[in-house]
Amino acid sequence: MANHKATKKDTRQANKRRERNRYHGKTTRNAMRDLATLTSEDEAKDKLKKVEAMLDKLAKRNIIHKNKAANLKSAMAKKINALATAVEAPVKVRKAPTKKTNSNKAAAKKSAALKVEAAEGTTPENE
Repeated sequence: MANHKATKKDTRQANKRRERNRYHGKTTRNAMRDLATLTSEDEAKDKLKKVEAMLDKLAKRNIIHKNKAANLKSAMAKKINALATAVEAPVKVRKAPTKKTNSNKAAAKKSAALKVEAAEGTTPENE
């Protein structure tokens, strides 16, 4: 336990700061979680601006590193943009695989045979 008056005060201040930082960090994480669950593009874009501002404040106060804030903002923007394009883009339909014909199989066999012959021709034994 601290014995000096100034040390006791410093401990009290550190506790206050820690609680404040925990509150802002948790609030921001909850806002990010809520943003990830949104499906409406307009709502998500509005919420994204608010969450980005919260992250910038955390970085400014040195609660998180500025690069971490930038990475989180980038990832969230990427998700929101994917949500926007998913709504606009038509669904792609995969084509059924085509059946191989005998001529394709014969060509494949001939190609394989030529490769084997070429490989055999370059061995040191034949030289």
